[in-house]
Amino acid sequence: MNDDPRAEIRATVTAIVDRRGEDRTGRAWKELSEGGFHLIGVPEEAGGSGGGLGELSVVVDVAAFHAVPVPVAETAFLAGWLLARAGLSVPAGMTVASLDEAIGHRQDGVLRLSGRLRVPWARHAGHVVTMVRCAEENLVAVIPGDAGVDLVTAENLAGEPRDLLVLDGVAAAASAAAPPGLDAAALLRRGALARSVQLAAAARAVLVSARRHVTEREQFGRPLARFQAVQQHLAALAAQVTAMQVSAQAAVAAVEHGDADAAVAVAAAKATTSAGARQVAAIGHQLHGALGYSSEHHLGAVTTRLWAWREEFGNESHWHDHLAAALHDRAWWPLLTGDAG
Repeated sequence: MNDDPRAEIRATVTAIVDRRGEDRTGRAWKELSEGGFHLIGVPEEAGGSGGGLGELSVVVDVAAFHAVPVPVAETAFLAGWLLARAGLSVPAGMTVASLDEAIGHRQDGVLRLSGRLRVPWARHAGHVVTMVRCAEENLVAVIPGDAGVDLVTAENLAGEPRDLLVLDGVAAAASAAAPPGLDAAALLRRGALARSVQLAAAARAVLVSARRHVTEREQFGRPLARFQAVQQHLAALAAQVTAMQVSAQAAVAAVEHGDADAAVAVAAAKATTSAGARQVAAIGHQLHGALGYSSEHHLGAVTTRLWAWREEFGNESHWHDHLAAALHDRAWWPLLTGDAG
């Protein structure tokens, strides 16, 4: 019997998402929801499944590794987190966090929202959770799916829904004042952390696929893995994937433990994983040759996610600038080495 809850979560979620067949997305999301995995990391008193950020990251990692299109990152990592921080309960049905701020105003005691929001999975959402600015105050608000908003469907490079909501005085179903420190910048960091975990997992999937391919595929009577050039490419790929994994795991640990420099760790993770995404995808496709570009091949599913997630919640340029500003005029060597002395 396994006494490691994270290992058990990984095994169970893997069994759910690592199945092919028709309606893979709907079936996987249904089983994840029925098992409470879609709200791991959200406190039980808020309507979640309990557990910590580490457990939630396992679920997000497994889903990204298998390239199964389910919105667990948007639901638990972002929407559930926002609701719990604001003291609001998770509403019934799927919740989705917005990428931007909406502007709110009070009318007859009702909070009404206006603005244009890019929202992952909005077309499937029962509710959309967003940050709102109202009279110089930060609010967390819930937009009901039947609020009559104008929705323009769109997708990212991986085919994942990235819909546009056009709000014009839409009434919020619920709202609450955000606690100090919870604002659009905090939501951006949280989203960057989620995408860092996903990018690292997708990169690992590329490495696993590449190793299998060069081992099984032969040329001139011997496996591709025996050729020196292939070995060099594989080594470079492994090094990049390791850097992405370590940075993402370190950021998750820093946030989970409430480290003082957690924001720096998140910035470093997103900068590292976004920058590494391009190299990982390039080497992965080079090692697979033409096979990796077919729609049936798993490689294409993960590399398109690498390209898409790289840009979401800030690309490497954005977070490199953030890191430069954070490290300006401070003792950065102890931060880099972990030596507080």
